[in-house]
Amino acid sequence: MQHGPAGNGPAPAPVVVTPADRRYPDLVRGWNQRYVSAPEAVHLVRTGAQAADVVRRAVREGKRLTVRSGGHCWEEFTFHPDVDVVLDMSLMNQVHYDPRHRAFGVEPGAQLLGVYEALYRTWGVTVPGGTCYQVGAGGHVSGGGWGMLCRRDGLIIDHLYAVEVVVVGADGSVREVFASRARHDPHRDLWWAHTGGGGGNFGVVTRYWFRSPHADGADPAELLPRPPAEVLLSAVSWPWESLTEETFTRLVRNYGDWHARHRAPGSPEAAVCSLFSLNHVSNGAIGLVTQVDATVPHARELLDGFLRAVTDGVDVPHRPATTTLGEFAAMPDLAEPRRMPWLEATRYFGTANADANNPTQKGDFKSAYMKAGFPEDHLTALHQHLTRRDLGNPSASVMLSSFGGQVSAVGPAATAFPHRDAAFKAAWMIWWTDDSAEADSLAWIREFYHGMYAATGGVPVPDDVTDGCFLNYADIDLSDPAFNTSGVPWHTLYYKDNYARLQRVKQAYDPGDVFRHSQSVTLPGA
Repeated sequence: MQHGPAGNGPAPAPVVVTPADRRYPDLVRGWNQRYVSAPEAVHLVRTGAQAADVVRRAVREGKRLTVRSGGHCWEEFTFHPDVDVVLDMSLMNQVHYDPRHRAFGVEPGAQLLGVYEALYRTWGVTVPGGTCYQVGAGGHVSGGGWGMLCRRDGLIIDHLYAVEVVVVGADGSVREVFASRARHDPHRDLWWAHTGGGGGNFGVVTRYWFRSPHADGADPAELLPRPPAEVLLSAVSWPWESLTEETFTRLVRNYGDWHARHRAPGSPEAAVCSLFSLNHVSNGAIGLVTQVDATVPHARELLDGFLRAVTDGVDVPHRPATTTLGEFAAMPDLAEPRRMPWLEATRYFGTANADANNPTQKGDFKSAYMKAGFPEDHLTALHQHLTRRDLGNPSASVMLSSFGGQVSAVGPAATAFPHRDAAFKAAWMIWWTDDSAEADSLAWIREFYHGMYAATGGVPVPDDVTDGCFLNYADIDLSDPAFNTSGVPWHTLYYKDNYARLQRVKQAYDPGDVFRHSQSVTLPGA
């Protein structure tokens, strides 16, 4: 087993960056530039033992500690004004196979594209994780994960075998725990908590271990999903100038209804996964990106059938996607579906993040899971707010994305991630760089979201139509009664009925509430 960047000999000492260091300004901010902190120090560690030492000292000295892996947190959970010590895991970025565990070890600082490349180039396997190449495994996995292979292979947590975590006891003692999904493992609940229970709640993840639940034998090439050798990629758009409210709502309704019809696992349509970027009118167009496993029978027919279903009854022809698609770059070369090797397509798609790759951006985000197609009041709100002329921000959008398929093959309590009945999800996003744009940007996204879910208190409460919110798209407004008037607490929107069990895990492994943030799992009775 590797225990450092080289895997041999002692690891180099941690890097400690204080305010006097020229690197400090770059290490006290994350991906969302709204949040910049002023800790006493940032500790960049290379091993679990080093991470434990940082935690031990922070506990001994009574310092507020937060943890960073990839830095893509959408809220101020890591870079909070009250933080004293940031434990930065970005140097822990190794991916390797361990024959003793018959599993693949992935350190929390490993970025997703690097994980895919290491697993596929070396062993021909993958994990069904997210699209953005620079997201760190640390937060992505613990929050539930999602990606373009989800309908085919489920979520990344569905292949999580074990997790290594630094935890703190009631007496302040610090230890490293190995927790697996094995039925006899006394720490199985800690493994379960990291299958969608979120980062920064229970301890410091120092390594994830992946092996699919029913994989057998000792051949690494048989222990995780093999991605399709090739995929079909398509990108089309519809210009706003050609869309009436009727044609817009027909497209969106068709998209939701297709996913509601094909939510169950095991159908040929599980090979299809898509993103529908409902851009603000100032962008110029809305756009649809679709990926299909090109190795399944009749792959092109599946793609064509999906596009026919989405465009049914719409008399506006689609065009090449020449404007940005939410956070993704324009893809005009995919107007005619293109057959590409899987890894090439993953790199092409995952790095084409025009907004996400801008290190100066500030943003705000919201989410919803949908069990059924959009009702009429949702469709009305979507059109109303996307065509508002009091906002001129082409980055503003709602991204609809495929769910269901193999995701739905797992029960809602089998992992901490509960949204197994969702057919698709929606993500609101808006970006800005000029501070003067912040008030209008926040007003737009809040009025939009609250207006769309006005009938349920401004949030997508779990019911027959909606199914709460995605933890990895963290939204602090869910905790604010000014924006969430539903009476349904934020933790129900994220965790549904799994929250009480998460609280029990919190009590068992972090009874002193060392690991906390603005929406962390609370101790029972707190």
